[in-house]
Amino acid sequence: MALQTINDLFFSVVDRNSERVMLSRQSGEWKPISSQEIYRNVMGVASALEKWGMKKGDRVAILSENRPEWTIAEFATAVVGGVVVPIYPTQTSEQISYMLRDSGARLIFVSTLDQMKKVREIQDQTALEKSVAMDYLGVNESHPMGRLMQEGPTARDIERDARAKQINGADDLETIIYTSGTTGTPKGAMLTHGNLTSNLQCSLQGTEIGPTDTYISFLPLSHITARHVDYVMLHHGVVVAYCPMIDDLPRTLQEIRPTIMVGVPRVYEKMKAQVQKKAATGLKHVIYKWGLKVGCAHRKEILSDRQPTDWDWRLANKLLYRKLRAAIGGRVKLFISGGAPLGRELGEWYADMGIRIDEGYGLTETSPVIAVNTPNAHKLGTVGIPLSNVEVRIAADGEVLVKGPSIFKGYWNLPDETRNAFDGEWFKTGDIGNIDSEGFLSITDRKKDLIKTSGGKFIAPQPIESMLKSYPLIAEAALLGDRRKFPAVVICPNFPALEEWASSKGLTFANREDLVSKPEVRTLYDGIVAGVNAELAQFEKLKKVLLIPEEFTIASGFLTPTMKLRRRVLEERYRAQIEQLYSEPASKEEVVRTS
Repeated sequence: MALQTINDLFFSVVDRNSERVMLSRQSGEWKPISSQEIYRNVMGVASALEKWGMKKGDRVAILSENRPEWTIAEFATAVVGGVVVPIYPTQTSEQISYMLRDSGARLIFVSTLDQMKKVREIQDQTALEKSVAMDYLGVNESHPMGRLMQEGPTARDIERDARAKQINGADDLETIIYTSGTTGTPKGAMLTHGNLTSNLQCSLQGTEIGPTDTYISFLPLSHITARHVDYVMLHHGVVVAYCPMIDDLPRTLQEIRPTIMVGVPRVYEKMKAQVQKKAATGLKHVIYKWGLKVGCAHRKEILSDRQPTDWDWRLANKLLYRKLRAAIGGRVKLFISGGAPLGRELGEWYADMGIRIDEGYGLTETSPVIAVNTPNAHKLGTVGIPLSNVEVRIAADGEVLVKGPSIFKGYWNLPDETRNAFDGEWFKTGDIGNIDSEGFLSITDRKKDLIKTSGGKFIAPQPIESMLKSYPLIAEAALLGDRRKFPAVVICPNFPALEEWASSKGLTFANREDLVSKPEVRTLYDGIVAGVNAELAQFEKLKKVLLIPEEFTIASGFLTPTMKLRRRVLEERYRAQIEQLYSEPASKEEVVRTS
């Protein structure tokens, strides 16, 4: 069935009449949610929205972690012709206030009492008229979603269904997604029903998935990547299990044992770090190093989706590789990465561990997928071949341009920003890339992140940052050097690993600031940077290193909710140390303490 709207997706789920569409953990047990229950729940909530006067085009916000009610709220909003405004549950009251005011949302779905408290703080600054609580809060100010769902019809209402199927068209607005804003105020990207459905029907063409598969929805549904993946899974009949809290993911992986794994690079980096930590010493370390060597020799087979048969690979699989797969349930057959660059080194490490990760690429404004590697067309270090329904070309300055039915309508209330986002009919992604002779797209960096030294040399920071982050002792890295004489780097250590290393060396320290100032630690990171420099061109070599005692997190302000680095925030917070770093001679690599 060809989908034109999210309403069509909803009815395709209902018409499938499955007993297991979703899974939800309740009182320690995973409970299935059927097609019939989804129909009742959606129509019950939609009836309440209509009773409250919600009409086509009205904006409805969702402030929640991943859970079945998130998707129910979206489908119910589509049934009445509304426009979904997703909000990250990690965002502050002030950030929430801006998005509610800018979008003019009349109603909001919230998950918990903590989220409701945020809304109550700023409600008088917004146009909100109603709030619906997914948890039962026992307060009069909100309507319990559970009761609304239970009031839905138990049998299909043909007349009601017909109205719901006709209320939206492909060109109608379905959602306003506020970009996380690495440099300034968030912008509301307007995506139509047709944008979303054209993308979800193409992004996994040729990949065999269906009702026998299970997927865990844990990436924030406030982000288009996670929402798109859920759409795709529901469209193909894959059972979707919801994991509201990322801390619960290890347990959920063991309980659900998914067959499909979709994560951002940070998730895959953490899994790698755990393996390296467990194999840091003794016989385990010997087996780990040997297993990587064996895997490297068979990398081509893994990337070609062929199972090696040589005795050494079978032994390494028994001793090492299958233990990594067991940590994620032991059944995953399809690994996908999106949301940010995976990094060639990380992709190679997984291939050497017997796992091929299919990396994809896209943006909020492209609904989101532009290109993705698949089992039938895969090339390590690229983001795959562009989807069949989009056209991609490279501008004279290297920027990736794209056009097609999945390209957004524009930015909400920002006509100038919308015009600036296009070159004629081509959307300007802001990414630098190239397309090889086989049609595979590679992304080398963000156009605005390119560093131009005072000597006129251009440096792409992301590949170098990925090289640095491949070391277990480095959690995050950010290159400096724009309009400077030479490139330098800010490093946030992987503190658990560094603290363990320090203890093994008998180093004592009062706190993390004290730890990163130790000469031994500075020498340690000197060596890591020297190893990376050996693989770089002369003008790319990092002359200075600034170790900081603060982690790159959303809470610290260094990362956006989609885990992208806010470089300006980092450079502003450490301006004094950076100025000191560049005021000193750069005769050799040197780690600068922070104080």
